[in-house]
Amino acid sequence: MVNALTCLLKKKVTEDIPVQDDEVEAIGREIKTAIDGVFSRSLAIRELDTGSDNTTEIEINNLNNPFYDVERFGITFVASPRHADVLLVTGAVTHNMAIAARKTYDAMPSPKFVVAVGDDACTGGIFAGTYAVLGGADKIFPVDLKIPGNPPTPVQILAGLLVLMKKVQ
Repeated sequence: MVNALTCLLKKKVTEDIPVQDDEVEAIGREIKTAIDGVFSRSLAIRELDTGSDNTTEIEINNLNNPFYDVERFGITFVASPRHADVLLVTGAVTHNMAIAARKTYDAMPSPKFVVAVGDDACTGGIFAGTYAVLGGADKIFPVDLKIPGNPPTPVQILAGLLVLMKKVQ
């Protein structure tokens, strides 16, 4: 019983570790201001995988972890394209996904913005020119912003969204 009480009452090892990144905080404050100026509310994002290797999705998922926590900046990920302001496309567009991707884009309300994230979504990546791939996201709908990288880091994705918000303003 004494061991359990001392473990609960003693200072925790993780209390001294700072978990703030000044670059993320600066970009986050700026993007929050830009989102408030453009949408007067939060930015709803629908992520669409059109044939990727999941590396970019992992980095996008990292945006929701406690370190980045993009919801505090007004960015939310939604399950339906009908609620989305931005379509975040990852992966090279395959022939099998072209119709579904187009339907997703058409289901979004206007104004709608498309961001291609990662080399595959921007240009088709290493799969460009193969029999199963149409190419980048710009082959089936207009792309407003491309964020290159294989995969881009969460900070690069945040910076790209900030560029989009400034471009829209």
